[in-house]
Amino acid sequence: MSEDSLVASLARRNWLIDGPLSSIVSPYIHYLCTQRYANSTIRAYLSALAHFAYWLNEEGLRIINIDDALVDLFLRSHLPSCNCPTPRNCYVSNVRTALRHLLVVLQQQGLVCAPMGTPSTPVAAELEQFRHYLTGTCGLAQSTCYCRVKHVRNLLMHCFGTGTVDISRMTAWDIENCITEYAKRWKPVSLAAIRTSLKSYLRFRTLLGDQTQSLIAALPLIADYSHAKLPKRLTDAQLDCLLQAFDLSDPIGLRDYAIARCLVDLGLRGHEVAHLCLESLDWPKGVLRIAQSKTRRVQHLPLPVQTGQAIAQYLRHGRPMTCNRRLFVRHLAPVDKPLGVGAIRNVIFRAFRRCGLDEHLYRSHALRHSLATRLQRSGASVKEIADVLRHQNLQSTTVYAKIDLESLRAVALPWPGRQS
Repeated sequence: MSEDSLVASLARRNWLIDGPLSSIVSPYIHYLCTQRYANSTIRAYLSALAHFAYWLNEEGLRIINIDDALVDLFLRSHLPSCNCPTPRNCYVSNVRTALRHLLVVLQQQGLVCAPMGTPSTPVAAELEQFRHYLTGTCGLAQSTCYCRVKHVRNLLMHCFGTGTVDISRMTAWDIENCITEYAKRWKPVSLAAIRTSLKSYLRFRTLLGDQTQSLIAALPLIADYSHAKLPKRLTDAQLDCLLQAFDLSDPIGLRDYAIARCLVDLGLRGHEVAHLCLESLDWPKGVLRIAQSKTRRVQHLPLPVQTGQAIAQYLRHGRPMTCNRRLFVRHLAPVDKPLGVGAIRNVIFRAFRRCGLDEHLYRSHALRHSLATRLQRSGASVKEIADVLRHQNLQSTTVYAKIDLESLRAVALPWPGRQS
């Protein structure tokens, strides 16, 4: 369908062609077409764009005012209480995606720039310095850095507000109050992560010369019940059923089956599968190179035959023509994009649902637990299992020792007292 036809089919086309976004309509449609979106999807996004254009016009804003903050304001403040003339597109998920594409097109056209600038408050400057320490010195993943900075931000805002950050003014009561406030709405496992974030920040301040020993000592110990239950895992019968739940005559089925084999045979984490590239495969040596591990270290694992065969089948008969070097890519619009972590998890969850396992297993991590269980049953030691799962701490692996109930019964002492 032509560009004119797409615009002409809109109920509120005048909001687009006569509004502040009129100059961007043509590049926007061209961008969506190159991403191979269906005409119906393009019309839905244009409808959302028209609604946004009407709001801009009512607020007296122009195209140069558009940035992430403005889009967020429209989504969070305007849409929930929108009273614009009907018909209008108010579906949040639809509008959010349409405006995300708009920001991409505006940046391609040179109409908006990436946000830059110096932190506006002392707390913001302190957090930026802490973030640089986490990424540059500690080598932590971006997601971990984000969570730690967020937790520390709440503490600093409570203690200093918009004033100067002076650690000597922070007291043990401030630490305790911060944890107590979190404890009202967070579970123990989350509180442990918050405690780690605050401890990491206080250690950072120690490196800068501050006396933080008393503050670190004030951090309460959080009860850890993570090992109280057995990890969820699949039986051999359930595993066979799962691997048969993929349509190998379909390109997407070949891709999803290869993903499942990486999780089942190698125990990879979801983000590790998502970041696999074509260069990660060393076919002559039969080795898989993992560069995006949780510890941010480059690690090598032997490539099992069945896993290599599944990946080879996908590369030969399933993977679409793309310039992207990621191993697993999207087959539907937007094309030339890699699968994200969420998509990897959804692949396994949909397979669970097809097998009728979704009521008991709902996380792809269950496949990692299942691999550890199979290794343990085959006689592998805890150290060998830790090496395959790439655990740095053996304590993370000892939970699987509880799964071998038969061996535990053999070493269990008789219960004291008289049998009834």
